[in-house]
Amino acid sequence: MKALFTNQDDGLIPQAKLNKLLERYAMLQSQMSADVAPQVFVKLSKEFADLTPVVEVVRALMDGRKEVEDLGELLADSDSDPEMSELAKSELESLKKKLPGMEQALQILLIPKDADDDRNVILEVRAGTGGDEAALFAGALFRMYQRYAESKRWKVEILSASEADLGGYKEVVASLSGKGAFARLKFESGVHRVQRVPETESSGRIHTSAATVAILPEAEDVDIHIDEKDLRIDVFRASGPGGQSVNTTDSAVRITHLPTGIVVSQQDEKSQHKNKAKGMKVLRARLYELERKRIADERAQERKGQVGSGDRSERIRTYNFPQGRVTDHRINLTLYKLEKVMAGEAMDEIIDALVADDQAKHLANMEE
Repeated sequence: MKALFTNQDDGLIPQAKLNKLLERYAMLQSQMSADVAPQVFVKLSKEFADLTPVVEVVRALMDGRKEVEDLGELLADSDSDPEMSELAKSELESLKKKLPGMEQALQILLIPKDADDDRNVILEVRAGTGGDEAALFAGALFRMYQRYAESKRWKVEILSASEADLGGYKEVVASLSGKGAFARLKFESGVHRVQRVPETESSGRIHTSAATVAILPEAEDVDIHIDEKDLRIDVFRASGPGGQSVNTTDSAVRITHLPTGIVVSQQDEKSQHKNKAKGMKVLRARLYELERKRIADERAQERKGQVGSGDRSERIRTYNFPQGRVTDHRINLTLYKLEKVMAGEAMDEIIDALVADDQAKHLANMEE
């Protein structure tokens, strides 16, 4: 890495790049003042809003670099007052410690933003290996995300649920709507493993079971075009646990997307129309995620160091109840706060660490 502060161009971020950012900001400001079409104005104003916090740090960094240069000139002046020189030396040392932090903060702001970060989320939790215990764990995981969403004031709507005989879920799908939902939850996709003594276990042996979590950015009609001829829609009579009839009409809907083979079933509503609408919402999200993964795989082929696309086949986290700990295997983070994590209260500690790790990987790629 280059030595810092030998001149104002030797920082982590070249002065020319800072100037370009300021020029772009001024250009956006000028274009927004002109008579432009509404859709163009919306696009310009979004970029302007995204760039504003970046420019604030750029200006502070440029001011700091200029001050370092001025203090250096003052110290180089043999005729300067000794008391002033001592004060300048102290200020220079303070700035030299402060500027690298400002540059790193700016680098993080300059990391390309995930275009889906502001989207709502389709959350899917499914019981994996472990039978009834896996279903109970899937239920506990879903409640964890539900409580976390409530703490963020996100709206939670269950789209479909298949309850297990002893409680919990074989599968539950929900919509989480609110600011930053996908940005905060996108690293949760994967296999979650639990180690605990089941209530049904008389010998007190610790069992291991698992559940899978999928976090999908909610897609709009404009994002994914679904051709009606690519769909097979079957309707059938909804049934509850134990074969009990939920209603006496063919209101349940099964949607099959023929090109991909993706199947979505929906029967929670008594209206066939509402079940189809909810099913299409889930189908759009799954197709959108399929396209995201395809693009991510292409990029990964081009760049070996790229962060993965969140393959859900990989075990990402273990919840050990006897020891009261949660371990995220991707970043080797262990918290002895199992109860708080399951209550949604300590989830931010894990998510913040995952976000920081992702930023570090992006920064490493930017410096190569």
